[in-house]
Amino acid sequence: MILGVDIGTSVTKAALIARDGRSVRSASRPSELLRGPGGVVEQDLDDVVASVVTVVRTVMDGTDEPIDAIALTGQGDGLWLRDEHGRPTRRAISWMDGRAADRVARWRSEGVLDRVHALTGSGVFPGSHAALLAHLAEHEPEVLERSAVAGYCIDAVLQRLTGVVSVDASDASLPFLDVRTRRYVEEALVACGVESWRRLLPEPAAPRAVFALDATGAQLLGLPEGLPVTAGPYDVMTCGIGAGARRPGQGTVVVGTTLSCEALTRDATIDPDSEPAGMWLCTPDPDLFLRTMPSMAGTAAIAHALSLVGAGTADLQGLLEQSAPGASGIRALPFVSGAGERAPFVEPRATGQILGMTLAHGPADLVRAMCESVAYAARHCLEAAGLDGELSGCGGGLGTPAFAQLIADATGQALHVPYEPFVGARGAAAVAWAALGTPVDEDAWAEDRQVITPQDDLRDRFEAGYAAYLADVREARQRWTA
Repeated sequence: MILGVDIGTSVTKAALIARDGRSVRSASRPSELLRGPGGVVEQDLDDVVASVVTVVRTVMDGTDEPIDAIALTGQGDGLWLRDEHGRPTRRAISWMDGRAADRVARWRSEGVLDRVHALTGSGVFPGSHAALLAHLAEHEPEVLERSAVAGYCIDAVLQRLTGVVSVDASDASLPFLDVRTRRYVEEALVACGVESWRRLLPEPAAPRAVFALDATGAQLLGLPEGLPVTAGPYDVMTCGIGAGARRPGQGTVVVGTTLSCEALTRDATIDPDSEPAGMWLCTPDPDLFLRTMPSMAGTAAIAHALSLVGAGTADLQGLLEQSAPGASGIRALPFVSGAGERAPFVEPRATGQILGMTLAHGPADLVRAMCESVAYAARHCLEAAGLDGELSGCGGGLGTPAFAQLIADATGQALHVPYEPFVGARGAAAVAWAALGTPVDEDAWAEDRQVITPQDDLRDRFEAGYAAYLADVREARQRWTA
């Protein structure tokens, strides 16, 4: 067994994963998001660590099963500042944070985003290291002065459990790393004006690095000192691994709070003519890369639409069944995040919209229109990511059968969805076993999935809907930029 721990933005989950890829026991605990004016979204590191302790102890207190390792994964991006002992020097800033939106908009007009993209292939958005470091350098320089590490969620927890300062190369990839060499690009730091804070960036860990619980971590978790610990990749990648994407060309759509769309490739060549958006991420295989387009549009947009009509997630299936594909002519854009959009284009001022609504439309039409726009956003991102093979899917949003079918219909792709619900922990466990030298049978794991195929009789309708969505995005981008 491996104990997979998935430290999400709002929920921390732990699951005992067996060698066949199935979870045996599990537990979860919510984490608090601290919101403030100006797009502020923060978290308390101590609360996050406490959530890890709770779920680990809950799972392990109910079993005598020995475990081979703890496999950590979780949210990426944001800014988790700590001192040399791993104590926070301020509250962690979430990847959802929008306080640096105006800075990113200014950088875009000044060509900074284009320069960083040309150097690393990654985009910069308000909740990324680049924008947040620059913001704090201007507004809270004393915090940076007393910090020793500018890291991420997973490595912040790792430091508490092992005493080691490190970072997985997947986390470090955006936006300063050359994923081919796994080294920071100093020119990218200079372009963002944060070169003086280079000392805060830990060097990426070697591929498949293994750490060990120290005395403090062992006491926190109630597990033996010296137990192996792996840390990363972060959740967008472990979800893809857990869902079954493992070969170049294959991809994954992760339907969570946001919408992460990704494809594996062995070619990390930067296209100078492409949009300065998305990410190139290192994987545990030094010769394999993940091209990721993490849209801010996801279940948060759907939940917002449901709330507007006085409904909840449990009502989604019924509402989608009440409105036919095309939502009776209503079209939507799903960009409701306060931080705008980050992929497949960066637009800090992006907003959602509803088009074509009349008194003849009902709540089901509005909800379906928003769901269809999220599905079209997924297709837009997958095309930008270079999907050229099998598509896997996971995330809470696919728990509604009608919406999972909608993703297949809108993308025109058969969608392979694992039966195992703890996909992130599953992917982290697979990485951990490989790091320990005992890799699992990935092909056998990939067989434990359902396949949702597009409905042929609706193909033309969804092709027309996607074309209309792209036209709406182009028109809206001109308005946002102006």
